[in-house]
Amino acid sequence: MRVLIALLAVLVQVFPIVTPPAQAGMVDASHRPVPRAVKGMIVKTATAPSGYLSWIRDFHGRARAQGISDRTFQAAFQGVQYRADVIEKDRNQSEFTKQIWEYLDRAVSDKRVANGRDAVRQNARILQAVEKTYGVEAEVVAAIWGLESSYGDYRGDIPMVDALSTLAYDGRRGRFFEQQLVAVLKIIQAGDVAPRNMTGSWAGAMGHTQFIPTSYLAYAVDFTGDGKRDIWSDNPTDALASTAAYLKRFGWTYGQPWGMEVALPRGFDYSQAGSRNKKSVAHWTSMGVRLANGQPIPNHGASSILLPAGARGAAFVIFKNFHVIARYNAADAYVIGVGHLSDRIRGGAELRAGWPRGDRGLVFAERREMQQRLTAAGYNTQGADGIVGPNTLRAVRRFQAAQGMVPDGYVSYEILRRLR
Repeated sequence: MRVLIALLAVLVQVFPIVTPPAQAGMVDASHRPVPRAVKGMIVKTATAPSGYLSWIRDFHGRARAQGISDRTFQAAFQGVQYRADVIEKDRNQSEFTKQIWEYLDRAVSDKRVANGRDAVRQNARILQAVEKTYGVEAEVVAAIWGLESSYGDYRGDIPMVDALSTLAYDGRRGRFFEQQLVAVLKIIQAGDVAPRNMTGSWAGAMGHTQFIPTSYLAYAVDFTGDGKRDIWSDNPTDALASTAAYLKRFGWTYGQPWGMEVALPRGFDYSQAGSRNKKSVAHWTSMGVRLANGQPIPNHGASSILLPAGARGAAFVIFKNFHVIARYNAADAYVIGVGHLSDRIRGGAELRAGWPRGDRGLVFAERREMQQRLTAAGYNTQGADGIVGPNTLRAVRRFQAAQGMVPDGYVSYEILRRLR
């Protein structure tokens, strides 16, 4: 505390204190954080670590070196606040991995489907223009909008400078979040949005379709033609167009499905499943794989068989567009959620297959234990980091085969139970 007081005393001597404007509905002034000036900015210090103010001062120099003017910096950091709640959320993300059926139950709920159809109808003119310009189907753009912000209802209300300066100072992923903070300052400097209107999630995702700042700089577009790339306002036009532009940039193919539910034949070789094992549709057809409705798989180029819940869950044939959606969010569950929601908005049917709903996901410590036990049993996972990658899946398949189980690579509690 003495260090903080001494630092503040020095700063106050160098820079004048700026008095904040009165705000309606504020509590008695005696309960407010005491503002202190850092290069002409109000910084709320009541709950801030002592090093936060020093970090801002040092960061100012690094931002200036990257082209950020002092005027922009001071405007952006006016009233900046250290957010302990952001750090709490960052450090206490659930260690449990949601099972895909739990995710899809919410991502493609009847309500979200109905709201998506309403959103497409209400924004038909915008979405049709976006589809024509970028060659990305309206329903796909709407599905991302639905999953990212529930069609604009939950865009996030945390000031981006607060959140990202807090995360950059905290240091767990400091370099990444400082990069995002610099991008935020560049966006403000370009005049796309006023600092007070630049809000989003605690982790720095912004607007209707939750762009991170560096992606915004690289891919956002001004579709309304007003000179600003505005993804924050109630008007979703720029956000929807920016999402389509992003997908197009990474190779979206108009008219190609992201994937389709399939039925696997008895005796299917599960070693051939996996998003990295790309084959022709003719290859899968020769093995007896067909669409879930019994029809042949249409030829949309190189494809893979994906089993997100192993042999007892739904199976999909996935195409190039699956991997394009994955550039937005790499989780298989997210991509399937976007793809299936877009299909349902278009009028498609629910998935036919069920899920192994009695299973539960492994927590981080259990995944590491599984990797350690697999390696000790002669099925080398090439490390025990708790992350299930290709080496772990390969080891799981070998263990399953040795145990007389279906070698589908599905990581379940049953695998760990047998290893124990």
